[in-house]
Amino acid sequence: MEKEIIVYHNPRCSKSREAITILEESGKTFTIKEYLKDTPGIKELKDLITVLAINPIDLVRKGEDEYKTLIKDKNLTSDQIISVLSENPKLIERPIVITNNKAVIGRPPSLIIDFIK
Repeated sequence: MEKEIIVYHNPRCSKSREAITILEESGKTFTIKEYLKDTPGIKELKDLITVLAINPIDLVRKGEDEYKTLIKDKNLTSDQIISVLSENPKLIERPIVITNNKAVIGRPPSLIIDFIK
């Protein structure tokens, strides 16, 4: 049985669109989660961070203006960072592909190719 694949996707992001293309070309079935419309809550973000095996700050897009105003130089706790991500999903790094209780941030998107094999 094929494992479910979920991709956290932002259609406006070229890397995220590239990830969708890779998944489509793989022939595998996957579900798209447009996280800007269907914002992950605190628990979902904590679960995602656990599966990615990263620190919350590693899930943050540091090039966004919101990072500079809400997180940078603020000495926030992990829970505070997760709360900011939940309230500002634009700050969540993308694309993220999850399958079989494992996950990868697809930057570069080529990381997804080996991940879904």
